[in-house]
Amino acid sequence: MSGQALATLRAAGFQGPYACAVVTGTGLGAVAAGLDDAHSLDYAAIPGFPGAGVSGHRGRLHRGRLAGRPVLVFEGRAHAYEGGDAAVMRTPLTCARDLGAHRLLLTNAAGSLRPEVGPGRLAMLTDHINLSGLNPLIGEASEARFVPMTGAYDPGLGALLARAAQGEGIDLAAGVYAWFSGPSFETPAEVRMAGILGADLVGMSTVPEVILARFLGLPVAAVSAVTNLGAGIAGGAPHHAETKAVAAAVAGDLARLVRAFAALLPEPGDAP
Repeated sequence: MSGQALATLRAAGFQGPYACAVVTGTGLGAVAAGLDDAHSLDYAAIPGFPGAGVSGHRGRLHRGRLAGRPVLVFEGRAHAYEGGDAAVMRTPLTCARDLGAHRLLLTNAAGSLRPEVGPGRLAMLTDHINLSGLNPLIGEASEARFVPMTGAYDPGLGALLARAAQGEGIDLAAGVYAWFSGPSFETPAEVRMAGILGADLVGMSTVPEVILARFLGLPVAAVSAVTNLGAGIAGGAPHHAETKAVAAAVAGDLARLVRAFAALLPEPGDAP
C-alpha cells in the first residue's frame, strides 16, 4: 500500500527532499500552522494512510518550510489502540523516508511521573520502556526486523533540541517514556510500577513510531508536552479533556522549539 500512497503524494507535489519529518500529537497542530509556503492533503486522500480517529488529531499532511528548512508535517497520528495494529503508522513513515525526509521528530502529549516536571512543561525523550506487549514489527519476515534499539533516540538530534530550547528560553526536561497501549488511562498502581522501572513519563503513542523509524533507517528524536501528572501523583487523575486543554496551552512553546530545532538542521544535501 505504501507504493500507492507514494505515487499519490508525488503526483500531489510532495516529493522532497526534506530536512525533517514531524509527527504532531494531541492538540499540538500549531507546528503545522507555522509553516511557510504550505501545501496540505487530507490523510483520507492518500491510499493506505490511517484515519486520525482521536479528537485533537486533524489528520492532514503538510509540506512547507520551517525556519527556511523544507519539512514534512504529519498533523495527527493513528494509535495502536484504535484498531489493535501497532504498525498503523508504517505507511506514513515509509512514505516520509521515500519522499526524502532525512530525520524524524515525534511529538506527543504525556503524563509526568515527576511533580517538578508538571503540566505545561516540555520534555525530550532519552529512552523508552514498552509496557504495551505490542511491536510494529511483529509479522515482518525480513532479517531487518531485528532492530537494535540502543541509542534509538539519536544523541545528535537530542543535542540540537537542547540547543534550540536554550536559545528560545524553554526549560526542556529530559526523561524516559513508558508506552501503555491505552485507550484507558493508567491506574495509580501502574504509574507507580512505571516509576519503579525507571520511567519519567507515560503515554499511549510514539514508541511504535520510534521502532519503525529505526527499522526504516531514520534518525529520530521525540518531545513530550506534559499535560498532566500521572494517576495518583499529587492528586493526578488524568482525562482526555485535560490532555487536549493543556496541550493547546503548551502548543505555542512546542512550535517555537520545533522551529528553532529546524533552523539548526542542515539543508537536505548538505553534510549532516
